[in-house]
Amino acid sequence: MSVALELNSTHDPQRRSWVVSANTVGGDFPIQNLPFAVFRRRARPDTFRGGVAIGDQIVDLAALTQAAIFSGEAGAAARAGAQSTLNALMQLGPSGAHALRQALSDALSEGSAMQSVLQPCLVPQLDAEYTLPARIGDYTDFFASIHHATAVGRLFRPDNPLLPNYQWVPIGYHGRSSSIGVSGQQFHRPRGQRLPPGQTLPVVGPSARVDYELELGIFVSTGNDLGDPIPIHEAEQHIFGMCILNDWSARDLQAWEYQPLGPFLAKNFATTISPWIITLEALAPFRVPFTRRAEDPEPLDYLSSPANRAGGAIDIRIEAWLQTALMRERGADAQRLSYSSFRHSYWTVAQLLTHHTVNGCNLQPGDLLGTGTQSGPMPAEAGSLLELSVGGAHPVQVGAEENRTFLQDGDRVILKAWCERPGTVRIGFGEAAGQMLPARAG
Repeated sequence: MSVALELNSTHDPQRRSWVVSANTVGGDFPIQNLPFAVFRRRARPDTFRGGVAIGDQIVDLAALTQAAIFSGEAGAAARAGAQSTLNALMQLGPSGAHALRQALSDALSEGSAMQSVLQPCLVPQLDAEYTLPARIGDYTDFFASIHHATAVGRLFRPDNPLLPNYQWVPIGYHGRSSSIGVSGQQFHRPRGQRLPPGQTLPVVGPSARVDYELELGIFVSTGNDLGDPIPIHEAEQHIFGMCILNDWSARDLQAWEYQPLGPFLAKNFATTISPWIITLEALAPFRVPFTRRAEDPEPLDYLSSPANRAGGAIDIRIEAWLQTALMRERGADAQRLSYSSFRHSYWTVAQLLTHHTVNGCNLQPGDLLGTGTQSGPMPAEAGSLLELSVGGAHPVQVGAEENRTFLQDGDRVILKAWCERPGTVRIGFGEAAGQMLPARAG
C-alpha cells in the first residue's frame, strides 16, 4: 500500500497540539493536516521560503533548518522545503514529505519535549504573505466531471450533450503556467475575439461572459523520464498533494475559438490557486471507493487497479462564494453560489496522471494538473455560472438587489475546500480568492 493511502499516527483524531489554535473545532489546519506553502513576513525584506500550517501559525522551515532541529530524512526534507519553492521537496517523493510530516506531527503534539526549540520557528499567519508554492513548469487542465460535461454539452448540443469519447478517455488541454497566481490574485477583464449573438462578423473587445470554475489542483512530485509511462499502481507515488484551483474562463471567447483545437485565449489570462498544498497522506482518511453508474463502461485496463477501485476517490467538499463590489461597499458578507464534492469526479487523480503519461509524456516536479470544473449531480452543485444561469438565460440572485449571469467588474470569487467525516478531524484547504478588475483600454 502506498504512503498516500496508509493511516498512521499523524491521522490520530485524538492527537492535539501545544499550538492551541490548532485544536479549534472546525479549523482548517489542525495537527492532522500540516499542509505546505511558500511565504514570507509582510513588510520585511525577508525571502520567500517553505512553511507548514499549524492552527493560525506557520512553521518556518528555514528557521527550523537553521536550528538543525531534525536530522536524517526529515532533516533533508526540511532543508529541501526551506527553499523559495517546494520543487526540491517535491522531487524527494512521498517518503521525504512523509518523514517531515511525521517529525512535525510528533514535535507539535501536546507534551512534546521539542516545544521549546520549535516555538521560535513559528510565524503568525496574519503576518505572512504568500507566493506560488512551486515553480510550475507545465499546467494541464482536465475535464473530469461528467456532470459538468453533460450540463455544458446540453447547452450547445441538446440532442447529444456527451461526446462518445468522454466515458473512455480523460479529456484535457495544456494551459498557460505564466498566468497562474496565488489567492488574492487580481486580473483585468480579458479582451479577445468573439462572435456576438445574431451577427456574422466577429469583433475584438472585452469579454462579456467571464466565469469562474470550481476546481482542484494536483501537484506532481517526482516526475518520469521521457518515454516512460507511469502505471496506475504507481501514479500516486508521483503526486505531492492537492490545492484549490479557479480556472477563470471567458465563455464568449471560448465559444468562438475552441473548435477545432480547444481552449486558448478564453483560459490563459488568469488561473488562481490556494497557497496551501494538502498532501495525499493527509487526505488518506477521506478516501472512498471509485465507482461509476451501472450503465457506464469500466475504464480500460491501464486506467484501473484494485487500489484505485477501493479508494481512488476522495471526498473533498468544495464550494464557491461571491462578493460583489456593492456587497463590499455595504459591508455584506460573500454569498455562497454552489457546492459539491470531488467524490463525484468521473476520473481519479491516479487516472489523470497515468493517462497524461501513457504516451510517454514526461512530467516534472511542480507541474500542475487541474481537475476541471467539479459539478455534482444536483443543480445546486454546479461549479460555474455558465451552469447555474443555464448559459445566461436564468440570472442568479445575489443578495437582495443584484443578480448575475456572468461576473461583473469588481466581483470577488472565493473558493473553499475541506474534508470531514465521522471519527476524523476536519481538515481544510484555506481558500483561493480572486477579483476581476475592469478591462484595460483597447
